[in-house]
Amino acid sequence: MSAESAVGDTPLVALDLDVTPTVYGKAEWLNFHDQPYGGGSVKSRIAVSMLDAAESRGEIGDRTILEPSSGNTGLALARVGGNRGYDVEIVSYEGTSRTKLDAIREAGGTVHLADTYEGMLDEADRLLDADGYYRPDQYANPANPRAHETGTGPELRAQTDGEVTHFVAGVGSGGTVTGVGRALAPDGVEIIGYEPRKPYHAIDGLKYVRGRRFETPAVYDESVLDDRLDVSTRAAYAHAHRLRGRYADQSLDIRDTGQYDDSLVRERLRVDGDFLVGASAGGAVAAVHELDRRGRFTPADTVVVPLPDRGDRYRTLPPWGRLCHR
Repeated sequence: MSAESAVGDTPLVALDLDVTPTVYGKAEWLNFHDQPYGGGSVKSRIAVSMLDAAESRGEIGDRTILEPSSGNTGLALARVGGNRGYDVEIVSYEGTSRTKLDAIREAGGTVHLADTYEGMLDEADRLLDADGYYRPDQYANPANPRAHETGTGPELRAQTDGEVTHFVAGVGSGGTVTGVGRALAPDGVEIIGYEPRKPYHAIDGLKYVRGRRFETPAVYDESVLDDRLDVSTRAAYAHAHRLRGRYADQSLDIRDTGQYDDSLVRERLRVDGDFLVGASAGGAVAAVHELDRRGRFTPADTVVVPLPDRGDRYRTLPPWGRLCHR
């Protein structure tokens, strides 16, 4: 079995959130579940998809893969690209989780660090001016949303036996909401995106897409959204923390184990005994609560949120560590 066979068909777990609808979370860290540093993430899907597309067009050759990333995409490309024999260089910035940067290096990737997020983008552009690099470019690559249109979306339909009525997710590159939206909106599923409330936030993996760079990422198709709302960092962290507390002594109900057996899923869902999701998953839960407060759901509804990565990847970030590891 190849390492990449452990990407996709991830488990779906029930989330007891004290809200009107039934809610499920899709545990995306089961991608590359056997890897250190919290397994994989939702970005494992797009790394495979983008490199598959590039190879089919003969675009990489002997060039080095280069991508600006705050962590998850960079780690996924380091793992997938390295497994395929490519050199991988990731441009990140100060403030990125040290755990993620260590994971990229351990996977064989080289890390360039800029002072700021904007500096990261500028440094990637500078490096690309030199020969010898290929940039997958998650923000403009149609293979990003395609991974979710052909993978994540159909999985959700199958795993809920067609019961899903709403999909609520954060917007980073926009690939997840766009791809899942294209897959499920024709079935009448409502697609709802959330964004960080402020330009300077700490919901890792998400972007304030109304900023100077990537105001509207090319892959982000807002027309698939039925609604969009803002979530604060405080709310995202608080709801991740509450999930950890709720399931401290409560077993998780697994709706569908995906490609794995039940025992493996139960082992990998927790870290040191805790059900600890990342901040972007906490933000999706916060968005569900806000939508429920607005009266958006009925008891007959079934809502799915992505759980993009595991929370232990952020231990080195002080605000996250203080709230979710105390």
